[in-house]
Amino acid sequence: MNADIDKETLIYTVIAGIPVGKVASYGQVAGLAGYPQNSRLVGRLLKMMPNDSVIPWHRVVNSQGKISFPAGSEKYQEQREKLLSEGISFKSDKVNIKLHRWI
Repeated sequence: MNADIDKETLIYTVIAGIPVGKVASYGQVAGLAGYPQNSRLVGRLLKMMPNDSVIPWHRVVNSQGKISFPAGSEKYQEQREKLLSEGISFKSDKVNIKLHRWI
């Protein structure tokens, strides 16, 4: 099996495991998948994910708890609304990491 495909599968599996009401950072996802230096790969894989995917992409935020899409953009609003609908709270433009970080 191609190592990159295996890496992608592991990363998607970790993201799929993030429970409702919790978030993880790109780096945290990479680390849990066994590739701690690959947070950018996590971002690339999320960007390439099909629109009809059931993987909860919206539960991945940056290390500061911020949504990575430009503030006010359609994707930013979509991610924020999905997180709010799951009970995730924000302090201004950041997810309240202390409450919602997936451990």
